Amino acid sequence: MTSATEISDLTISVKPSLSPAELDDVAALIAEAQWNQLAADWRVFVALGRVYAAATPSGRIIATTATLPYGGRFAWISMVLVAGSWRRRGLASMLLRRAIDELVAGGLVPVLDATPAGRAVYRALGFADCWSFERLLRPQRRDFPSVSVSTVTVRAIRDEDWPELCAMDTAAFSAERRSFLDTLRGRLRSAELLAETNGRIVGFMLGRDGRLASHLGPLIAESDAIAEALLARALCDAAGPLFIDVADEKSATKRFLHQQGFAVSRPFTRMSYRRPIRFDDPARTFAVAGPEFG
Repeated sequence: MTSATEISDLTISVKPSLSPAELDDVAALIAEAQWNQLAADWRVFVALGRVYAAATPSGRIIATTATLPYGGRFAWISMVLVAGSWRRRGLASMLLRRAIDELVAGGLVPVLDATPAGRAVYRALGFADCWSFERLLRPQRRDFPSVSVSTVTVRAIRDEDWPELCAMDTAAFSAERRSFLDTLRGRLRSAELLAETNGRIVGFMLGRDGRLASHLGPLIAESDAIAEALLARALCDAAGPLFIDVADEKSATKRFLHQQGFAVSRPFTRMSYRRPIRFDDPARTFAVAGPEFG
């Protein structure tokens, strides 16, 4: 059992970087929780946000929380992890409260994506439900009929597309996050796709590699048909297990994915602090970047 003295001996800090040993520590937390993140994901929080950590006197990280601000409007809270032998001692609440207080002091609205188990905890901290999505999993590759949208061209993203693509993302996400999107480039080439009509971008998708499965998202599109065209191309080229986090209201896209071998893995509720406001555009938001990133 962890004693009060042991808790008082912990060091609570913001990590400006993560050493190889500390990356091993947080990787162990991820493995214990059976989450999907890699070292590259932790580096996003270090570079663009903050990693709050509780460490033992020997320097071993045994609890974390991370934040990622977007566009001076809101910021994601995620990576709330505590090593098994240190749970139920208030560490998660301690780190969460520090993250929330610092975000609010900085004029940012804290936002997070909660599992059913976490939702009650976050509601007690002052978070309100905004909308919901489901994580779908395809455990293995399957062949399926191709999808064709005659007026849409789906192709790989090129460097010259990036400014227009990021502008579309800003309009749909309701905050500028180009620095974050930059971190996804090259992590899952088969998912780096855009759809265009008459030279205008009408949808795009990115993705990343993961510990358990590759992850598709964000997926922004102007219609169900465009979203399905992007997905069809990505699924043709992607091998191995895949995750995608699809908005609940996108029922047609969910049906399409179920037909391609996806099944529900777990639900999430997007929540914001003290105000049930949906920031993003529900019409164009088909799949999110993930509960850790928004």
